[in-house]
Amino acid sequence: MNGSVRQLRIRQLIESNEFVDLDTLRRELSASQSTLRRDLMVLEEQGILRRVYGGAMAAQPSGNATLDYQLQSGRMQDEKERMAALVAGLIEDGQTVILDGGSTVAAVSRHLAGRRLQVVTNSLAIAEVFADAREIELTLTGGYLYPRTRVMVGPLCEHMLGTVRADTLIMGIGGVTEAGYSNNNTLVVGPERKMIEVSQKVIVVADRSKFGKSAMIPVAPLDVADFVVTDSGLDARHREMLRQHKVEVMLA
Repeated sequence: MNGSVRQLRIRQLIESNEFVDLDTLRRELSASQSTLRRDLMVLEEQGILRRVYGGAMAAQPSGNATLDYQLQSGRMQDEKERMAALVAGLIEDGQTVILDGGSTVAAVSRHLAGRRLQVVTNSLAIAEVFADAREIELTLTGGYLYPRTRVMVGPLCEHMLGTVRADTLIMGIGGVTEAGYSNNNTLVVGPERKMIEVSQKVIVVADRSKFGKSAMIPVAPLDVADFVVTDSGLDARHREMLRQHKVEVMLA
C-alpha cells in the first residue's frame, strides 16, 4: 500500500472516529510504526489531524453523532429509563461500583443517587449527578478529558483504574455481535478493558439498536458479561445468542 492510499485510509478512520491509536492503524494498514508516524506528520501539516500520545485526533469534530454525549442523551429515553431502573435494582448497598461513561450509564447513576455506595467513574456527567449525594463516596479516575463524550481517558485514567477493585462494573457499549462487544472510539476502549479487568461482576446495558452492529474497536467477548440489560424490543435471535454464551439477559 503506497503512502497516498495509507493517508486516505487514515483520513477515513479519523473522520469516522475522531481518534485512532497506532495499534489500530498498524492492524488496519499493515504498516510499521515509523511509516505511520511519517504519514501522520504529513496529515498534521495538511491540517487534517493532530498527533497526540499514542495516536492522532481529528483537527475538527467529525459530526459523528455516535460520539456526542448530548445527542446520545436524547435517544430512546423511555427505554433508557426502564433499563436504568432495572440495573439499579441489581446493585446492593455498600458495594464498590465502577460506572462507565455514556448516556445510558448516566441514566443508571440517577437511580443510584440516594444509595450508600462507593462509586468510581471516568464520566463528568455522572460525577455531576452525585455532586450532592451524601451517601455516595465518589472517586474520579483523572486523565485526559474528551469533551464530546465528557469522559476521562488515556494512560492516567487506565493507571488509576488498575489500582482499584470493584464489586460491579456497569458499562455501555457501541455494538454487540457474535464476535463480542465493541465501541467506536479507541480512546474509550482502553479504560473499558481495564474496568472489566478489575471488576468481579460486569453488567452491560445496551438498547436494541446496538445489537447486530459491530463498532470499529473490539472491547471483549460476549461471555465477559454476567448480565446484559436491554429493552423489550430486542430480537429473539440476539437474546438466544447471549444465552448461548452463558450471559443472563434482562429485558426492561
